[in-house]
Amino acid sequence: MKAHENAERLTAVVTGVGRSTNIGAAICRRLATDGWDLVLPVWTAYEQRMPWGSTPGDVEALVAELRGHGARVSVLEADLADPAVPDRVIEQARAAHGSVAALVLSHAESVDSAIADTTVESFDRHLAVNARAPWQLIRAFAAQFPAELSGRGRIVALTSDHVAFNLPYGASKGALDRIVIAAAKELGGQGIRANVVNPGPVDTGWMDDAVRSELTALQPTGRLGTPDDAAALIAFLLSPDGGWVNGQLLHSDGGFSISL
Repeated sequence: MKAHENAERLTAVVTGVGRSTNIGAAICRRLATDGWDLVLPVWTAYEQRMPWGSTPGDVEALVAELRGHGARVSVLEADLADPAVPDRVIEQARAAHGSVAALVLSHAESVDSAIADTTVESFDRHLAVNARAPWQLIRAFAAQFPAELSGRGRIVALTSDHVAFNLPYGASKGALDRIVIAAAKELGGQGIRANVVNPGPVDTGWMDDAVRSELTALQPTGRLGTPDDAAALIAFLLSPDGGWVNGQLLHSDGGFSISL
């Protein structure tokens, strides 16, 4: 019998689980084995318009895997660029699972462009998905958070230092950092802890050989990060042992950031 089988199961909403190979999927695998139930707002249309595309049945296979670990899993189609969607995500999560104890923000809009060639439409969409939607999700999450779970509430967002030639992504991630750190202060009295994790470059299928080689050369560890590396830290932050970490931007990148 697993240690968590006699414990109360809590629910986490994890965004950005559009592929079984990305960081969001690794987070879900780890949380499922740790005894969490999961709500997954996904938007496969985003994956389909990106270079890596999407594989039919990929998310369904991941959900089956998570349920095999004993997790109760709900999947919601959610375009977070729509301002009506974030509140709906939390409402549907509560309807399906009851109270939500944790919110993990691993989604992103990320389309490369520089200062000169970024369009207003692209900039606005990045801000909507990467900054406005997290704020709305955090607000709705805090509004439903029950007093009896005080001390177990968690918000964790994934961020990035990438700015040059990825301007709208980097700018919107900077806004995300500030929103989450504000939540650490404003929601601390409810027993909610909020932190930001920068995993550095993680090969989830978007790198070609040249990029992979260039980034590996900058790593003191001699290897790139994996989705499981990020998931390990996030699992700790969501655990009872992670409750004293609050309002931090944590670089969990194998030392990549000290090499820049």
